[in-house]
Amino acid sequence: MTKKRGLGKGLAALIPEQDNQTYLDNQLVEVLINNIYPNPKQPRQRIDEKNLNELMESIKTHGLIQPIIVRPGQNSKYEIIAGERRWQACQKLKMEKVPVIIKNYSDLEASAAALIENIQREDLNAIEEASAYKSLMDNYHLTQEELSLRVGKSRSFIANMVRILGLPKEIKDMLAEELITVGHARALVPIQDSETQIKLTLKILKQQLSVRKTEELVKKYLESTGKEPSRTEKSSEVNNEIKELELLLEQKLGKKVQIKVNANGSGKLIIDYHNQKELINIIENIKIN
Repeated sequence: MTKKRGLGKGLAALIPEQDNQTYLDNQLVEVLINNIYPNPKQPRQRIDEKNLNELMESIKTHGLIQPIIVRPGQNSKYEIIAGERRWQACQKLKMEKVPVIIKNYSDLEASAAALIENIQREDLNAIEEASAYKSLMDNYHLTQEELSLRVGKSRSFIANMVRILGLPKEIKDMLAEELITVGHARALVPIQDSETQIKLTLKILKQQLSVRKTEELVKKYLESTGKEPSRTEKSSEVNNEIKELELLLEQKLGKKVQIKVNANGSGKLIIDYHNQKELINIIENIKIN
């Protein structure tokens, strides 16, 4: 007779239990699942039931291999930083205890870490990601530059993501459901009229237009209405993006950086250094392992 297999123990068999708040930063322990609660600022707004069920089957067989990341919370409990889906799966499996890594994070650090974890796992749709960027900037009074350094994205990327939040709800719903891409949504932003934006989006879906075709469609509309951005506005936007890239490189390399762009898109990257030692340091900083 085949012996019925119980829930996999995973990391649980290797780590100590944590019954109180005597913790150290980065400590790996096992805690009661009822002493853990979700992050109220979790950027992911929807959890796919099919994926959750698949995760439950994996945990049932192999145990929880990857611990949940938490921080000390209210009433001697722990708030989830990363791993809410794993926590939900363990709850449904009626597990009593789960392995966690305890981090002594501030509110800002916890929110940024939750966002980064979800982005790396590709767990967020575009609207959830954009909303999370805006929420971090609003709640913690961060500039786009400051946020870009915390989450590892360029300022222009964050700016473009936040801009799509100004689109009509109908378009944002289509983007969240992945009926259109972020590229399609960004192309629609310069159009000020919501009704026209929705009308063009339906045309995109019906004709299955690529992002490039969508950009051409929007350009033709703006030209026909006399609302196309001026050459000066376009040039200013490009210059701002170049300055952002120069700043990011300067922060990484610690040296003055110049990016010179030609009209055809080619250009030069100039990095200042004063001696051979500085040159070697620059090369080490940009070396790809």
